[in-house]
Amino acid sequence: MGPGHLNPARLPPGTRIGRWRVLERRGWGTYGAVYRAIHAAGHSAPVALKVALHPGDERFTREAELLSRVRHRSVPRLVDHGNWQQAAGATHPYLAMEWIEGVSLSEWGRVRRPTSRQVLNVLASLASALEATHAAGGVHRDVKEYNVLVRATDEQVFLIDFGSGHYVGAAPLTPPPFPPGTPPYRSPEAWRSARHPTRESTSAYAPGPADDVFALGVTAYRLVTGEYPLGMAQMDDAFHDWKLPSPAVQPPCAVNVRCCAELSELVSQMLAVQPETRGSPQELAEALTRAATQAGPEADLPLVAQEDFQSSDAGADASPAVAQAPQWTRWSWFTVAGAMGSALALGAMWMLRADSEETEQAHATRSEVVKDGGTVAVGDSALTAPGPLRRAPSAWSTIAVDLPPRPIPGQTRTDASGRCPSKTQIPINGGCWVKLDVGLKDCDPDWNYIIYKGACYGPTFPSARPSTSGPSEPPF
Repeated sequence: MGPGHLNPARLPPGTRIGRWRVLERRGWGTYGAVYRAIHAAGHSAPVALKVALHPGDERFTREAELLSRVRHRSVPRLVDHGNWQQAAGATHPYLAMEWIEGVSLSEWGRVRRPTSRQVLNVLASLASALEATHAAGGVHRDVKEYNVLVRATDEQVFLIDFGSGHYVGAAPLTPPPFPPGTPPYRSPEAWRSARHPTRESTSAYAPGPADDVFALGVTAYRLVTGEYPLGMAQMDDAFHDWKLPSPAVQPPCAVNVRCCAELSELVSQMLAVQPETRGSPQELAEALTRAATQAGPEADLPLVAQEDFQSSDAGADASPAVAQAPQWTRWSWFTVAGAMGSALALGAMWMLRADSEETEQAHATRSEVVKDGGTVAVGDSALTAPGPLRRAPSAWSTIAVDLPPRPIPGQTRTDASGRCPSKTQIPINGGCWVKLDVGLKDCDPDWNYIIYKGACYGPTFPSARPSTSGPSEPPF
């Protein structure tokens, strides 16, 4: 890289971004990197500084606008936003948000072993946060357990990663059929719209409040049972199409007998095939709060038995959990792949892999789970190891990752007909990419590698004369 040019994915400590000074990087994805930073004058608490990897990325403007509209105790506060201009001339948007020291909801569930009553209270807070988002004219579009942080000091939950969000009046940034999001959390109506688009429709499906509610239901189901809703496995393997009439999702209490009836009923309601029967976030928040208050003593039973918790914590060789108890060790390779930045690969691998492959790949090692810190977040990865809550590891990550919206600087571009100059290259959003002989867990977004259709791809660049000044840096 030339003088005056810094790689926004690898900013050294001390780098000045607007009013903020970088301390350390905590996560990265295809669109941005998150740093822990402090005010340059040293008189404020740390912030989560999110810096765009691509100059002029409009997603950051949209995310800043949406965050500025939402005021809720379970949504991180937007502190600052602006544009950082490098000496070389490139201008990168950035956001500074309230720093949350905690763990993902997934890791909290594994370590905390919450009761049904505790989960009811957590879901009530998240539903209330969604209600505030929708009241501001926005939708989150990527609700899942990896986009929820539980603060270590008081176990307050926070809905994070509004980078996939949208609000009334915002220009669309993603081509059809889908906006950014994580496939296993998409609503039945979203899948049906892609399979059976109307002739009049030329735009991507627009998720609304009901889609956020459905995603919250999937999140809750995963937290309670450790599994995806079984009804989702009934989708057509070829077209990801919900069959109608849709099979009923097995109630959480049938999968995990420790789940109380009130929690099971409300989670099942959020997963209703018909969006109008799911209830609004406000209605759900009130119902969840009421259930947490009125549920009987069975709601105070931990959702994971002590013996199952111990066996799952022992590692990949531990004996499986007893029947009808959530198997917290059932990790699949798409979890690792998602941490490396691909919602597309995550969804395809989840829906198309055979059960035998899932079984073979289920027991990812502890080191592989630690690598992504439990934050799959459409490509988010906070590189900190999970552990007991008293150790307060940081899992802050707010990067919405999808395929690059445009070619990266210097990349080979497609011609007017959308084709690449070589048959070995494939076109993706105007840029040319080549399939790499690299495992998904080694598909490093820090080198601008992406996961596409279950494989790792790297950008191609026009041929250049050999350099005489030594080896070049990895492509970015």
